Amino acid sequence: MMKRNHMKSSRPDSVRRQNKKRVRSLRERRPLGQFNSLFVQPTSRPKKSLGQNFLMHTRIAERIALVAGLTADTAVFEIGPGTGMLTRELLKKAGKVTALEADHELFVKLQIDFANYIAERRLKLIYGDIRTFEIEKLPKRYSLVANIPYYLTGEIFRMFLTSCNQPSSMTLLVQKEVAERIARSKKESILALSVKAYGMPKYEFTVPRGAFNPAPKVDSAVLTVRDISRKNFANQAEEKQFFTLLHAGFAHKRKFVRKNLIDAGFSAGDIPEKARAEDVPLSVWLALCTTKGLN
Repeated sequence: MMKRNHMKSSRPDSVRRQNKKRVRSLRERRPLGQFNSLFVQPTSRPKKSLGQNFLMHTRIAERIALVAGLTADTAVFEIGPGTGMLTRELLKKAGKVTALEADHELFVKLQIDFANYIAERRLKLIYGDIRTFEIEKLPKRYSLVANIPYYLTGEIFRMFLTSCNQPSSMTLLVQKEVAERIARSKKESILALSVKAYGMPKYEFTVPRGAFNPAPKVDSAVLTVRDISRKNFANQAEEKQFFTLLHAGFAHKRKFVRKNLIDAGFSAGDIPEKARAEDVPLSVWLALCTTKGLN
């Protein structure tokens, strides 16, 4: 009898010891101790087909909303709210948030979790794919803030920067390499020049891969693009010419840019003989664009 009582009393201690070991193990493996963040388990299994990597740290979501520079007058558009981690922080700072979710399971759950905000008309949830979304229906001068699928990065930049309803700013969680290429690299690319033609990109901060579930194979970064406009183009013809020149200049990486442009029927202006396309700054491309760039 005494033995049986001893076993009953020791069982809770054993469970507590096991739980302590689990906690210590999680702390040792957690890569984001410097953020002093709250780890939350996802409620839905991430879908690889949708490029889902759920942001799991509240402090990072807070920081994204902060660098976005939102105010009570800001209308925000979020792509892929997922579990709603970033959405909650956006609602704390912005006047209204419109969020587009392509995962129907998550869309239904978000409707339940954010029912109060929806009732107050501070949050509008839309079920759909960003690739078929009508940007023109968004409020004028909205801010785009999102943790976007990596495989859609280039397409999202193109869609929103060339839209007739451009955002006033973009704050995007993208691959670190992409953010560096756009905002930090001394070598230009078609993507970097395309972004700079419309606004001012800035590398805000790095987000380690362990901040996501599932963890991607690379680190991420928050990139902002501010002061978005078409001020560099006098008309649509110049805007179209700019991209035609870019693609011609970058067409053959082994050739010098003058050769690429002349072969395509364009003037190379004052571009040095031995310059590569990646060495030519935005100002030169724009100058070629305004002079029509044709031989």
